[in-house]
Amino acid sequence: MKLPLGYKYAATYAGIRQVEKDDLALIVSGLPANAAAVFTQNRVQAAPVRLGRSHLKASKGLCGAVVINAGNANCATRSGDAVALATCKAAAKLLHLKVPLVVPSSTGVIGVELDPRKIIDALPRLVSGLSADGFDCVARAIMTTDLVPKTAFAEARLRRGAVRVAGMTKGSGMIQPMMATTLGFVMTDAVIPPTQLRVMLKRGVERSYNRISVDGDTSTNDTLLLLANGASEVRPDPGEFAMVEAAITDVMESLAQQIARDGEGARKLITITVTGAGDSEAAARMARAIANSPLVKTAIAGADPNWGRILSAAGNAGVTFDPKKTDIHMQGVKVCQGGLAAPFDEPELKAKLDAADCEIRVALGGKGKGEARFWTCDLTEGYIRINASYRT
Repeated sequence: MKLPLGYKYAATYAGIRQVEKDDLALIVSGLPANAAAVFTQNRVQAAPVRLGRSHLKASKGLCGAVVINAGNANCATRSGDAVALATCKAAAKLLHLKVPLVVPSSTGVIGVELDPRKIIDALPRLVSGLSADGFDCVARAIMTTDLVPKTAFAEARLRRGAVRVAGMTKGSGMIQPMMATTLGFVMTDAVIPPTQLRVMLKRGVERSYNRISVDGDTSTNDTLLLLANGASEVRPDPGEFAMVEAAITDVMESLAQQIARDGEGARKLITITVTGAGDSEAAARMARAIANSPLVKTAIAGADPNWGRILSAAGNAGVTFDPKKTDIHMQGVKVCQGGLAAPFDEPELKAKLDAADCEIRVALGGKGKGEARFWTCDLTEGYIRINASYRT
């Protein structure tokens, strides 16, 4: 694992969580990085989302530091805006940065006032602990109900040298992005102009974070930030940008899959592929409808090859298709042909559906070339148990 050059990381316990576990983290770029971001489309937006968007606009797409807290979403509170701004001002002063170069991010419980002193008092300790080796500490500090930290890495070897990409994310529940999911931070040391970076992020999101769902909910705090600080001093040739974009997208795709696999209470990762739709957007809409169906997700949880639930969910997606031309495969076994039952060995397929990875393929049989891949997880009693007591 080779981390991108020019970044430092730190994490500490600031007393925001009820349990003593790191809950405040810092990512700093030695030189302000070109930045691109996507945020939640939920109409209820946390103060850090609003301020982060404002700061990136004011800085003309530059970011020198990211301050992240877990345990409190800093959303739907009386003091939210003031806390987010105070956090950025305190970090900027310690790091000798202009305030708009600091992006805040929060995750945790909504509607609980956040004491800014907890963050401000911990920031000097955080800054003094900055290290190029602190990546994994930050990845753990941003977790909430996640069972495991989520990281991914890639490298692109270009004519002038190698550039590296590293990403971390958190997310386990409240997952159905219409832009990104929960919190994600992806860093590269490549020299990438801001305009190109925004294009890379937009395309990468569509293939990764916009293709997962755990429970159909979109958070108030969703933020995905892509940084390129140029510390490698390697500028891709015009024909090499595709290689860098592929590396960034691979990292984002891995992070997205890890979120779906670690869905709250989940035991199985489900990959849904739809082909033959009128366009890729229609295919994605259908795949999302299948992924969000509680009936499909509980069937997979119980290893039940109930393909009728899949066909029904596809029909609820608002996508034009002919059910009489539709085939469905589960774990590579054809269970539906032309909209009707296909012969298969049910005990054998049930055994295959007990695997940790499950695949559903829906071929619409039309002339369209639209296709999409989507990831979700099964729905178990564990999801209810976690969310019935999340706040308490």
